[in-house]
Amino acid sequence: MSCLRHFATAHWFAATLLALAAPPAFAATEDLGGGFLHHGVATPASNHRGTVATVDGQGRNVVLLWLFDHRGGYALLWLDAETGKSEEFKMPFPPGGDCPYASILSSANRYYTHFNSHFVEFDPATRAFTFHHQTAPQMAMSMTEDDNGVIWSASYPQSGIVSFDPKTREFRDYGHVHKENWPQYPRAVAADDAGWIYFGIGMTATQIFALQPGSGKVEAMTPDSERVQGSAQLIRDLNGKVYGRPGGDGDLWYELHKGKAVKIGAKPSISPKPIITDSQSLFHRRFPDGKVMQDCDLVERILTVKDPSTDSVKKVRFDYDSEGAHLMGLAAASDGTICGGTAFPMRFFSYDPKADKWINRAAYGQWNTVARQGDQFFVGGYPGGFLLDWSPARQWVPTEKGNKESNPLFLTEVSPTIHRPHDLLALPDGKTVILAGTPQYGYTGGGLLFWDRETKTRTVLEHSDILPDQATMSFLPLPGGKLLGGGTTTPGTGGEKKAAQADLYIMDLATKKVEWHAPLLPGVQDYSDLCPAPDGLVYGVADRLRFFVFDPAKRELVHEQDLAPTLGRTNSQQGPRIFVLDPKGTIYMLLAKGIARVEPGTFAIHLLAESPVPVGPGGDYLDGRIYFASGSHLYSYTLPKGQS
Repeated sequence: MSCLRHFATAHWFAATLLALAAPPAFAATEDLGGGFLHHGVATPASNHRGTVATVDGQGRNVVLLWLFDHRGGYALLWLDAETGKSEEFKMPFPPGGDCPYASILSSANRYYTHFNSHFVEFDPATRAFTFHHQTAPQMAMSMTEDDNGVIWSASYPQSGIVSFDPKTREFRDYGHVHKENWPQYPRAVAADDAGWIYFGIGMTATQIFALQPGSGKVEAMTPDSERVQGSAQLIRDLNGKVYGRPGGDGDLWYELHKGKAVKIGAKPSISPKPIITDSQSLFHRRFPDGKVMQDCDLVERILTVKDPSTDSVKKVRFDYDSEGAHLMGLAAASDGTICGGTAFPMRFFSYDPKADKWINRAAYGQWNTVARQGDQFFVGGYPGGFLLDWSPARQWVPTEKGNKESNPLFLTEVSPTIHRPHDLLALPDGKTVILAGTPQYGYTGGGLLFWDRETKTRTVLEHSDILPDQATMSFLPLPGGKLLGGGTTTPGTGGEKKAAQADLYIMDLATKKVEWHAPLLPGVQDYSDLCPAPDGLVYGVADRLRFFVFDPAKRELVHEQDLAPTLGRTNSQQGPRIFVLDPKGTIYMLLAKGIARVEPGTFAIHLLAESPVPVGPGGDYLDGRIYFASGSHLYSYTLPKGQS
């Protein structure tokens, strides 16, 4: 899962300068043989998943930072705040693509996190990982420290609770203590002075629970009638009690103590107990001697520390190893480059095949899906379901809401209707752009955004106007002003899956009304991609394994093939771009194992070449080559002569 929730506005000015100053970098493309080229890493940087300013065993100011690249949370980075000297400590367990979503610096100056079903302790005094233990799945969404110094974590997806006593070294895994039919986000956990643990869940329906440490018994503190979409809130007060809010906008607070809940209404005056913990956005700035970490820039590799006593600022350079941020998707732009976005960090990249050069800049959010219309390049992004319009011919001006000089220009955003975009369609009319995707956290059913470039206005349809309890995963235009869409049963992150199977639908673009829908392929959960084909037919892929041919005029299934026995799964990403067309209309498919071509008439799928790397995010054609990503790297395949 993907996980940006907050923009770092404090770093906006620095990011702006870096974006404007980004010089081209040579790629030194590598020939892998068999027609495949490796063009390099799009964003050669990692992202932090929790950063704290503290001291080592000698009292020197140091920074501890969880490093995250396309592999997951792969290491802890140690930085000497005075010299910039750095050291990496590889995680004592495989990251498995997972990463920290919460961490805590304890009162005893030890740093903890919990992900990929492992709890871990790092001690800056000994400069080593001093404890790790496997847990019930999967990753902590919140962590805290009780009055005895015991560390607690509450984990996704089914409210797992673990505790670790640094003094006795006793570790206890309580397992999954509360079950729902949707993945839970326990984004709050707190302990009272009597040792009771309280945790609050979301996103589909909030609730607060109490756990008695001795018995492990769990009891709901708030009634079902007060459950709402969102996140519960918990605050430990210096008076020893915990104050909780089930969620929503009203004044509905509880006082929690010794496993009992008293409804108190409006929020009381609270003096929070100081605990250095947060989500993946944890950025604890203050060193014990009063100096302040102003910034820790992993892209430029510069640490900035201010001394308030002298008002002086010191910048030191540091370095670290990274395999780069994973690519979200790519497309050919009008200037003859291959462009797209990466996450995490959220960056824009442009690769010029003729010059073999890269440009990399700070991006507005996560570029989930991209598409070209004429000279313009459009972006559908997360979070917020935003739409950007970029003109490659004009100077890059960092995106800022309300700034009409921005390039890419911010057009609109439509969360909660769409929060995580999955497809972006630029219609042949040259003026309409359509965005689709899954909704806000905890919601079920995603809608559509129609953007009119001429009038600069939008039309938004809710899922109830299209396919109730589904979102649109893929779509394409049909003759006669129609739109063919493919649904997905996937809800918003942390939402409840309600639809049993996904449908195809046909919509009239003028009226925005669905004229037909049906579960064309029984049991399908996701129509991953659709492609216009000869003879008025449509090629599609469902659940990454079922290739099908659909006749929209007759609204009938023409052909179906299981890809598993011979070809395997297609590529994947939040905006997958499985099908690629060349200028002659030849249809190619990106499979995880390689590049294939679809034969019209027989519908046979021929594997042209097995890729030396797993094929990931797609995908576009440019000058006789098909470009695709794998992890953090950009690759291309030269089509055989006569194929394009």
